[in-house]
Amino acid sequence: MSTQILTQAPPIRNAAVWTGRVLSGIVIVFLLFDGAIKLIPLDIVIETSQQLRIPAELARPLGVITLLCTILYAIPRTSVLGAILLTGYMGGAIYTHLRVGNPLFSHTLFGVYLALFIWGGLWLRDATVRALIPFRR
Repeated sequence: MSTQILTQAPPIRNAAVWTGRVLSGIVIVFLLFDGAIKLIPLDIVIETSQQLRIPAELARPLGVITLLCTILYAIPRTSVLGAILLTGYMGGAIYTHLRVGNPLFSHTLFGVYLALFIWGGLWLRDATVRALIPFRR
């Protein structure tokens, strides 16, 4: 693989950039909301934690982790690091849903859907990511 690929990324069309921003924005708003409600001892957070067999006292640390990773993803200079960390976080969520036997398409694979939005949005708006993850015709 040549270094030319990384230094001369093809230009991105304006529509692709805006689609990527919208996808990323949806993810960011969702995860900021998700992280914020974990910081507040809401009944729904405690009930969901119990259903997933996660100790309720872990809600706040999980909320902080979610918020920090999401902020890293939202900042253009650290967005790739944020995407990597959020992908790992989604992997943990997938495992948790598998472990308790939640429905596959609605609960368990939700982390996969969110990760696709995370990377899809980043791929559409960042030429460097496009160069690193090329699609061949």
